[in-house]
Amino acid sequence: MEEFVILVDQHDRETGIMEKMQAHRKAELHRAFSVFVFNSKGELMLQQRAFSKYHSPGLWTNTCCSHPRPGEDTEAAAHRRLVEEMGFDCQLSKAFHFTYIAPFDNDLTEHEVDHVFIGFSDELPVINTDEVASFKFESLENIGNQMNNNPEQFTVWFRIAFDRVVEYYSKKLQDN
Repeated sequence: MEEFVILVDQHDRETGIMEKMQAHRKAELHRAFSVFVFNSKGELMLQQRAFSKYHSPGLWTNTCCSHPRPGEDTEAAAHRRLVEEMGFDCQLSKAFHFTYIAPFDNDLTEHEVDHVFIGFSDELPVINTDEVASFKFESLENIGNQMNNNPEQFTVWFRIAFDRVVEYYSKKLQDN
């Protein structure tokens, strides 16, 4: 089945749609989302991307990520994809968004306005092995250390978003 992404301008206003692989070949700016789920111990649920993924195979990243479909609300897409990839759902809060561009070795480029959602759950995932090779819970401190020592083991967007997620999570703890 052909998948389409929502093309956007630098202000995240829709400008059209394009087939997903074509958008990645042409480095077209499109809408995406990343979900970060924490457990009650303050650990982040990481997923290892399936080794069959068209880019960043086998790398560690946030709990799930993808693209909303044309006409689909971004938060609704985040919930849909959390179930599709990790086999559970939880309440999500929009934290922030950022724009990045990352070329890959296979002539594909991610050029995205990435909407970051934060959730909390102690439910264990039931991973979709077509999408996810493995998962683990890690403290933010351990993740930070691992990224400093071996950044190549993590996806580009995860490395970009991580410090802001830590900041958002820390503020959320202070507010409660």
